[in-house]
Amino acid sequence: MQIETEFVYPAAASLCAIVASVFDVKSRRVPNFITGPAVLFGLLLHLTRGGWQQLLTSALAGLICGVVFLLFYLAGGMGAGDVKLIAAVGCIAGLSNIGYVMVFTALAGGVMAIGLATIRGKLKETLFNVGSIATHHSHSGLAPHPELNVLNSKTLRLPYALAIAAGCTLTLYFQVGQR
Repeated sequence: MQIETEFVYPAAASLCAIVASVFDVKSRRVPNFITGPAVLFGLLLHLTRGGWQQLLTSALAGLICGVVFLLFYLAGGMGAGDVKLIAAVGCIAGLSNIGYVMVFTALAGGVMAIGLATIRGKLKETLFNVGSIATHHSHSGLAPHPELNVLNSKTLRLPYALAIAAGCTLTLYFQVGQR
């Protein structure tokens, strides 16, 4: 029985993100030895299953995902490992899946952030900080907020690989559910 292509890509992306999540939760880092080979794996997976055109669309998917998350990195909202992981996941998931991956990742990240703030008793402070960050970026562009950024150890920080893993897994779930 041949595994259908539309399930292979989000399943492989989910596996990659879940492995990265383990490292992110334990060490607060997404190591390059996961993201680098994952990019190559995604490109080769698409090449072998769909030829040169799929290889190119896989590279484009990784580029799109990476550029979107790069903006958040430049603004001080996430680490470089998260950017590399979403680029790798984009290469693996492919162009047809990245819309789902990105939306589900954003939703999962928002739910996780609200949950973390609630558990830590800082929901009101967090919501106020979101307003402060928005005001700061409306005046200062992508420059990180001087206090409310990922480098400040006193701010709440979410291991965002978990949100990426949730986004990939939800994409897979909805791919299977559509069948």
